[in-house]
Amino acid sequence: MTPQGEGAADRKVSAAPTAADLVLARDRLLGRGASQQAGRLGPEVLREALTDLHEFWLTVHAAQAGIGADATGIALVAVGGLGRRELVPFSDLDLVLVHEGNRDGRVEKVAEQLWYPLWNSGVGLDHSVRTVSEALDVAGTDLRTAMGLLDARHLAGDADLAGVLAESARDAWRTGVRRRVEEIVESARTRWQRSGEVAHWVEPDLKHGRGGLRDLSILDALALAQLVDRPSGEVSQARKLLLDTRTELRRIAGRPRDVLMPQDGDEIASVLGVGDRFSLARALSGAGRTVAYALDVALRAIQPSRQARKVLGVLRRQPQRRPLSEGVVLDGDEVTLARDVDPGRDPGLLLRVAAAAARTGRPIAPAALARLGESAPEPRAPWPAEVRQELVSLLGAGEGLVDVIESLDRTGLWARLFPEWGAVRDLPPRDQAHVWTVDRHLVQATSYAARLVTRVSRPDLLLIGAILHDIGKGRDQDHSVVGAALATQVGERLGLPAADVATLSAMVRHHLLLPHTATRRNIEDEATVRRVVDTLGGDPVLLELLHALAEVDSLATGPGVWTEWKASLVADLVARGRRRMAGEKAGEPVPLSSEQRTAAEAVAVSGRPDIVVSAPDRTFATITLIAQDRPGLLSRAAGVLALHSLQVHAAELRAHAGVAVDVFSVSPRFGSLPDPGLLREQFGRALSGSLPLAEKLAAKERDYASEPDDPPQPRVLWFAGEADGGTESKDVVLELRTADRLGLLYSVAEVLERCGADILWARAMQVGGTAIASFSLASTSPAGGDTASEEWRTEIERAVLAAV
Repeated sequence: MTPQGEGAADRKVSAAPTAADLVLARDRLLGRGASQQAGRLGPEVLREALTDLHEFWLTVHAAQAGIGADATGIALVAVGGLGRRELVPFSDLDLVLVHEGNRDGRVEKVAEQLWYPLWNSGVGLDHSVRTVSEALDVAGTDLRTAMGLLDARHLAGDADLAGVLAESARDAWRTGVRRRVEEIVESARTRWQRSGEVAHWVEPDLKHGRGGLRDLSILDALALAQLVDRPSGEVSQARKLLLDTRTELRRIAGRPRDVLMPQDGDEIASVLGVGDRFSLARALSGAGRTVAYALDVALRAIQPSRQARKVLGVLRRQPQRRPLSEGVVLDGDEVTLARDVDPGRDPGLLLRVAAAAARTGRPIAPAALARLGESAPEPRAPWPAEVRQELVSLLGAGEGLVDVIESLDRTGLWARLFPEWGAVRDLPPRDQAHVWTVDRHLVQATSYAARLVTRVSRPDLLLIGAILHDIGKGRDQDHSVVGAALATQVGERLGLPAADVATLSAMVRHHLLLPHTATRRNIEDEATVRRVVDTLGGDPVLLELLHALAEVDSLATGPGVWTEWKASLVADLVARGRRRMAGEKAGEPVPLSSEQRTAAEAVAVSGRPDIVVSAPDRTFATITLIAQDRPGLLSRAAGVLALHSLQVHAAELRAHAGVAVDVFSVSPRFGSLPDPGLLREQFGRALSGSLPLAEKLAAKERDYASEPDDPPQPRVLWFAGEADGGTESKDVVLELRTADRLGLLYSVAEVLERCGADILWARAMQVGGTAIASFSLASTSPAGGDTASEEWRTEIERAVLAAV
């Protein structure tokens, strides 16, 4: 179905294309069906073709409904993407049927002939039927309608009437936009809070996110009102990339979608010719930053006029320039340079400006940024102490830090201070747990670190360590090792004393040590604590700094990464490390409670399994399962807990009075903790064999589990000398990394038990959709399977991977 010349819509069509024909033609343009790859259209050509297709169908049906080119008093007008001729796949058709009056029900009849076929065929439709005055009245109270009408374009019917609507809407916008600035800003902020940022989110919303296509519409609307200049060439390039990516995303998805998921990236990147998904993510991040910065500057430029009147309508005098620091003043709502300052002669001015802006929460004036960019020198190494102090002041500003570093980075000034930043700028993370790009993650972590400066003895090193802890990413080596070398380079350039440089480098090298050890190893084992203390050279200040850094790093990774359970484990490990550094005797393992001991003694007499539940609140609990010791006890206990959607964080396998006492730290995946009586009954049935655990768990996973979009490749790692007994023991730790699922601990424990492995303890943590489970193993094989044997480990590893 293609247009046959300009007059095609005016012919009397006895067999006009149906809405089903429209859908079929659309699918052919999208390359779906038999000719999927034949003549695949590029994204820009595809948008034009989709626009022409839908416009042709609408004009033909409008003519059939009696609003051809010679119609008067009624017109069909396109707004939105169709009005701009930027129709992406599966977009709603935004249409206005404008009229001068509904004589003899004519308008309703026309509307029915146009709307109903589209609805019935599943084509998205956002429509309205209004007179010009009605449309303008709605636009006066509804911002989305007002901005949509700015793209109004005549499709069919009375062209003069359509022109009146378009020009009236634009005139009303130009005359009233200054009164709507606050509404525009508030609407945008609400949208950003809901949809995040294109520049820094791992899964960006290309349309609604900050720096996305909706923000470009605001820029266009402000330019139409002549409040700001037309978007620059850089913004135009960003628009094209965002539109092309959104076009290909919807073509691939086969439905309306605006959030780009990592698994879609490679195919889209290939079509757009930008390498792989990581290259695409960096390009989109840069585009989002360009748009967001342009809009920030535009809104700041027009907001003073909004603030020029008090509530009573009396003109107020603009605020005087107020000094903030040497050579830095607050002028209105912006931080700028004093009139007599010379940026070329003052190496600390850039950081004083940035620190003042971050402290006050006010933006740096674009003119000041431009002037600093032209003449501010890079501080000569080693930095003077006063310049270094301004850096610490900036990094300790908290939330105000984020926008300031963004503006410095956007204008190239941040890279002047930290040339190492280029490798992480706009860098997408390699794992699913992170919600931010690497550069934004570092800034977020530093803003969180500002809250903890009173908790550490060296707040300056905490802040500098936070901004640098992942600086080694973006290279092909271990980012902690590379980052430590870069931290040494930065520390020396900043003029830190040699001892502080060594501490800073060690912070970056070992920033994962505490959380990884606490959540994957047995911290009650003295060998584990000794290994941590030896790694840190017995330095209590470094231990204190790493404790704070572990918290802010987790908080800046994403929601749910820093949990109460994780925090308590890290704090326990740090306390044990401090005691060892102070030369105190190692603490004994936490003893069983009196309730646990009493229950164990009763089970020893009766032989009937029992449970003890300790739940200080309804979100975390300790569940102790007690029974006669036997093979398969851990897997069956884990299976029962999984049946109740309980997430197991740790399992301590202990004994008392000759019976097994398995202590599980758990939290509900959703809902609340189950009834202890039901747990006790099902635990007994699982041990007796009357409860088909595998079958019930498989059914529950089918009903409730969701397959991750981009599951990690399962991987097994081995660590020797990390279990109870220290380096002389034959015990080893198996660490499994795989996609998280409900019955994972049950499946792995059951396999390990079948292979003759004795599980001494288990730890589990979830990072995004990935589970990291650690098991301390000893061999129970009659043949004396050696845990150091490659053959024994290969057999175990093969069985575990098969189970997951």
